[in-house]
Amino acid sequence: MQRICLFPGTFDPVTLGHIDIIDRALPLFDKIYVGIGINSSKDPMFSADQRMEWFKEIYKDEPKVESVTYEGLTIQYCKKINAHFILRGIRFVSDFEYEKTIADANRTLDRSIETIFLTGEPKYTSVASTIVRDILRNGGNASPFLPQAVIDTLYS
Repeated sequence: MQRICLFPGTFDPVTLGHIDIIDRALPLFDKIYVGIGINSSKDPMFSADQRMEWFKEIYKDEPKVESVTYEGLTIQYCKKINAHFILRGIRFVSDFEYEKTIADANRTLDRSIETIFLTGEPKYTSVASTIVRDILRNGGNASPFLPQAVIDTLYS
């Protein structure tokens, strides 16, 4: 059985914290789908296509990583792509409490799909897309929090 994983999120924008989680998960999985969730109740700053393009650029030399968009329940999308693992990044204890609740619900829906938590590197704990969006909206320089592919798009 191939170890296929879905790393779901909004990724609005892609940050160094997201890249840290993916890079450290690479040895664990045969395939990592970065699933950009489309949520009609959210109004993202960047289009889903732009977010997918960032991941494609960042991982252009890594065939194990593929960016996709999906709607609906994460667990249903896992079934569609034959993923038996959901990857989630944890920065703080509060993240774990929230993520565990979702993982428990997902386990109730399908016991064959396991959630894997990776803690972020300490240097990335302050990196959150919400903070980055606020910096960008207010004309600040968010470069210290962003991968080069995102910087190239925003500041070129």
